[in-house]
Amino acid sequence: MARSIKKGPFIEKKLYKRIQESLKTNQKQMIKTYSRCSTIIPEMVGFTISVYNGKTWIPVFVTENLVGHKLGEFSPTRIFRGHSVSDKKVG
Repeated sequence: MARSIKKGPFIEKKLYKRIQESLKTNQKQMIKTYSRCSTIIPEMVGFTISVYNGKTWIPVFVTENLVGHKLGEFSPTRIFRGHSVSDKKVG
């Protein structure tokens, strides 16, 4: 279920504060966050946000197309290595 429009997008306060500080100083450095549930907002465009997936930090360069998505969508927690090969022989 989607979040209410009245409430607005969810962004972790600490992450939002870091982005505002970077915008004031005009430094687009990499920002590390554990908050996979934070929504990407227009102020984040141009930043590289490193999202933790439980094992490694995955850098996500934010473009205009990513606005409205969650950070967790771009840092998968599981690796799909394909389906197992069947031993059945045809014929």
